[in-house]
Amino acid sequence: MKIARTFLYLLLAATVEARAQSIIEQLDNALTFSAFDGSCRVRLSGLVDLEAYHLEQPAPALIDTDRHALFNPRLSLFLDAQFGSHVYAFAQSRVDRGFDPSDSGGRMRLDEYAVRVTPWDDGRFNVQAGKFSTVVGNWAPRHDSWENPFINAPLPYENPTGVWDSMVPEETYDLLQWSHVNATDKPQDVYADKYLRNPIIWGPSYATGMSVFGALGKFDYAAEIKNSALSSRPEAWNITDVGFSHPTYSGRLGWRPDEMWKFGISASVGPYLMPSAASTVPPGHGFGDYREILLGQDIRFAWHHFQLWAEFFEVRFDIPGIAHADTFSYYIEGRYQITPQFFAALRWNQQLFGSIRNDDNELQRWGRDAARIDIALGYRFTEYTQLKLQYSLLREDPAQNRYNNLFAVQFTLRF
Repeated sequence: MKIARTFLYLLLAATVEARAQSIIEQLDNALTFSAFDGSCRVRLSGLVDLEAYHLEQPAPALIDTDRHALFNPRLSLFLDAQFGSHVYAFAQSRVDRGFDPSDSGGRMRLDEYAVRVTPWDDGRFNVQAGKFSTVVGNWAPRHDSWENPFINAPLPYENPTGVWDSMVPEETYDLLQWSHVNATDKPQDVYADKYLRNPIIWGPSYATGMSVFGALGKFDYAAEIKNSALSSRPEAWNITDVGFSHPTYSGRLGWRPDEMWKFGISASVGPYLMPSAASTVPPGHGFGDYREILLGQDIRFAWHHFQLWAEFFEVRFDIPGIAHADTFSYYIEGRYQITPQFFAALRWNQQLFGSIRNDDNELQRWGRDAARIDIALGYRFTEYTQLKLQYSLLREDPAQNRYNNLFAVQFTLRF
């Protein structure tokens, strides 16, 4: 009887799954439109993400909650339009509780929109204008929930530093306070000003601007001019909120020696302060005089069922009265496809801060060194549904032995 009951359950599950897949395939066909004998094609697709977090306080990374549990649903809609063989347009809108996981109310945003022109069919040159992810590094092209083997971003893209873009510190003491290097800081104190603090790169950095990119033999290149620095917050990415008077310049050069290896170097320079910080800079200077300078290196390796990615970033912030605040951050990430549906992933992240002279003229680190390990398991039930489980252990400031545990689960439906 137990064997028969189990068989019936499996048969029912298989029937429901097959029916659901059939419905999604029908939906996919219904959301694809073409005209002029297929030369113009428009497709609407999306991702439904249901995320749940169990975490310690203060909440790690850019997660914005003072609770120990968080449910974070998200709907992402993608519009892709091809006009002939030379013009392509795309847009992405999201309905969620904030660009980063939070316990705030739901809202809708237009995260990306751009038009791309490809004059030649071989892809040697493309020009793109709009609001889109950065060309720096190798994580942005695979950052969505379906391609990312983890639920969160690597540490360089989500670890808040002591740099604020809304105002500048009056003295070194302020920067150290904003960095929370004081061992006596309570969790509620660290959480209170979290969203004022900037990482070295804020997620995929959907700033507004223009880019050119292409591939020439074993090399590929990309360059962009954007309205905001890589560290800028989502509110600074819209051209209507932050103009184009102080742009950021970024670029990447890649080399593909063979099918297994890809190497890249990136660079970026641009003002990191918001226009609202202009009144806080020293007399005779403007907010555009203080820049974030980034140098990056990235690697990708693929062999059979194994993939490896790594990125390294050397970053300098120009800060009034302090001169330079330097930090180095990197991650190494591996994914192994155990079966066609089941995969495991492991990522090691670290960020190290340089030293500045405090008000007593003594050298002191301007941030809390951080190290984090991420472990994830994923299972794709069908080509449209996926489940991921993740555990992360963060250690900040090894001298103080501060640890933070995070458990997360994410179910994704793709259509």
